[in-house]
Parts: sequence; structure tokens; C-alpha cells
Amino acid sequence: MATLEQIQARLKRLQAQAEAIVAKQSSVVLEKIRGLMEKHGLTTADIDTHHGSKKRGPKAGAKAVVKTAKSVAKYRDPKSGATWSGHGRAPGWIANVRDRSKFLFDSSATSAAPAAATKAKVVGNYVRGPQPAKYRDPNSGATWSGRGRPPVWMASAKDRSRFLIEGAGAVASKTGSASKASEPKVAAKSGTAAK
Repeated sequence: MATLEQIQARLKRLQAQAEAIVAKQSSVVLEKIRGLMEKHGLTTADIDTHHGSKKRGPKAGAKAVVKTAKSVAKYRDPKSGATWSGHGRAPGWIANVRDRSKFLFDSSATSAAPAAATKAKVVGNYVRGPQPAKYRDPNSGATWSGRGRPPVWMASAKDRSRFLIEGAGAVASKTGSASKASEPKVAAKSGTAAK
């Protein structure tokens, strides 16, 4: 039976033989490739540009150009200040316009476009983000902004005006202090307490 040292020595010899065979085979393959490149007049740059040519998208050499190139805005919406470069899908404010020349502008002459572009996010009267409380439950003190599903105490109410917070604003919702004197008046007017 072989000892551990003998097996390890044999493993080292076999590993060295395997590395020699791989090096010999790779040198043969490299010589074949070099010969084909010389025969057809190719360089490594040609190989880099054609690498992955079956894939969609730009070539390997063109990717760096695409990443660094920035599109310059050519058109501006006079109402919202939103801009469009003229590439890709047209935004709604210019999509159905026949003569787009009235929306052309010189991007180097104006610097107000980025500030106006932030207003383009607001469509109509809808404001994004958390809103101040508009309604308050007189029993629990819970509040609701009037957006989304109404809470249980508000869902069954036929008249929502009795839950309105007087002078509802950002201050009342942040501090949670609507005038306490007005709450009993609101509940007394309605005649019934909220459930």
C-alpha cells in the first residue's frame, strides 16, 4: 500500500504533466490562430469589433461612444418648459403637432430649462408626496388627508363635512393640534357622534 507522501508526490508529477500538455496544446492553437490572422490580414482590433456580432446592440468599440454622448434638447414646450432632444418617442405635448418648428429653441441661449422641467412632473392639480390632514375623527383623533381609501371611521359616513378640520394645513397635521374648541361644535351640529 502506498503512503501519503508517495501519493502526494505522484499527484505533483501528474499535475506538472497536465500543465505541460495544456501549455503545448495552447501554443499549437495560438500558432493556428496567428497563421489565420496573417493569412487574412486581421488584427486584434478587428476581433474586438466583431466579438459578439450576433448579439443586438452596438459593437464593443461603439459602446464607449454611446455612454459618453449626451443628447442636446432641440424642442421645448412653452407651457411646461419640458424639453425633448428629437430622438426616441415624442412626448405628448409635441407628438401630434404637424409643424414642430415653433417648438425649436437654442439650448445654449437658455438656462431656465432645468428649472422649468421640474414643473413638468406636476400634471393638473395633483401634488405628489404626503399631504396635510384634511379630516379628523373626533373620537380617536385619527386623521386622513382625503387621498386613497378612506379609513373605517370615514368610509361609512354619508356627510364627510362633519369630519373636516377647520383651517386644515401643514401646521395642523404636523402638530396634530386643531382647535379643540371647534371639535365639540362640529359634533354638536351633526347631532350624532362618529362610530
